[in-house]
Amino acid sequence: MRSAPAAPTSPRPNSRGDLSGIGLALLSAAASGTLGVWGKLALTLQLSTPTLLSWRFGLTALLLLALGSFRVPGRERLILLLLGLLYAATTAAYFTALTRISASTSALLVYVAPAFVILYGALSRTRPTRGQLGALACTLLGLSVVIGLPGAADRDVFGLLLGGLSGALYGAYLFASDRLAVRSSPLTVTAHVTLVSAVTFAAMGALGGNLGVPASLPQWGLVTLMVLIPTLVALPALAGAVQRIGAARVSLLASTDPLWAVLFATVFLGEVLGGAQVLGGLLILAGAACAQRPSRSARVRPLQLTSPARTAAECSDPRGS
Repeated sequence: MRSAPAAPTSPRPNSRGDLSGIGLALLSAAASGTLGVWGKLALTLQLSTPTLLSWRFGLTALLLLALGSFRVPGRERLILLLLGLLYAATTAAYFTALTRISASTSALLVYVAPAFVILYGALSRTRPTRGQLGALACTLLGLSVVIGLPGAADRDVFGLLLGGLSGALYGAYLFASDRLAVRSSPLTVTAHVTLVSAVTFAAMGALGGNLGVPASLPQWGLVTLMVLIPTLVALPALAGAVQRIGAARVSLLASTDPLWAVLFATVFLGEVLGGAQVLGGLLILAGAACAQRPSRSARVRPLQLTSPARTAAECSDPRGS
């Protein structure tokens, strides 16, 4: 049941919280920026996407189960499992796009997410700040350059659409996390997201007949690296950042992810950057910087799915999101 809207509050300055939130968002972006490299290496090692992702998420979920990160009330568990479905869908769209277009462009297309976070906020009656609108303009302009002037490896229309879909789904994940998982610890969020993702990709692999077990040391090494870097580092950092500075700011900071992805793809995969990718990347970086300008106006929290008791608590806990 939807509760009544929280009362308008004025954000309180919290420089330490802002700095830690920004740092966590950038750490998550850099760790996630390695995904394209792992995805392309998996193709080289003949490791199917369902096998790679089901083992990546499954091992992570088992580790977090051992740490007790699944101990939550039933209502909270249901919410976190639904968030896991959004994240699994995002990952599926991204890795499918990765098989059709370059790692650099796949990563850039995920970051239509800021546009969707702001759109979802507007639909729930949250007015975007000037900084968010400026950042959004830079981000969309940068992405338009990349999509409008594709390189030779990025002319697959279906691959480009899948990349855009992954951005829309990722925006929904960030937006929902900010509204529904604000009181859940980062490791608890990660535990449920990885559990749902493991089950999803195992089912996809079983239905498609391409689910297996890594059969060589390089394949196991790749799975291990994916568990450590873009999962156990990126996901808790992302959840922690959303709790500190809100989904809109995090999604715009996370748009530096494709810059990391381009860097890693250039260094490790030998992908050659085109002028459109360079210009688009610089505009995306400018959007992330613009998003950090503080707003002088009060912002109203949107409707939240929570209990009346927790709504009262949140009224005294403005996070500026």
